[in-house]
Amino acid sequence: MAKEAAGDRDVLVHGAVTAQLALTAGVLDELHIHLVPVLLGQGRRLFEDMPPGHIELEPTRAFSGPGVQHLRYRVRQAG
Repeated sequence: MAKEAAGDRDVLVHGAVTAQLALTAGVLDELHIHLVPVLLGQGRRLFEDMPPGHIELEPTRAFSGPGVQHLRYRVRQAG
């Protein structure tokens, strides 16, 4: 539904639960992770409670900024 509303524009999702659902449904094309070296001790883990299927992440870009590592992956669903 979101893709229909967006037309040929990108649809962005934020948050671990939404990303998990999109990965599981096979509708996520790219995954952008902004890794900050801070341990919070709470919150939802991005890959926790994922189904036992196999999802490949192909690295497409990585670069560092002040206090953050930006990682970009293409999601490839294994058949």
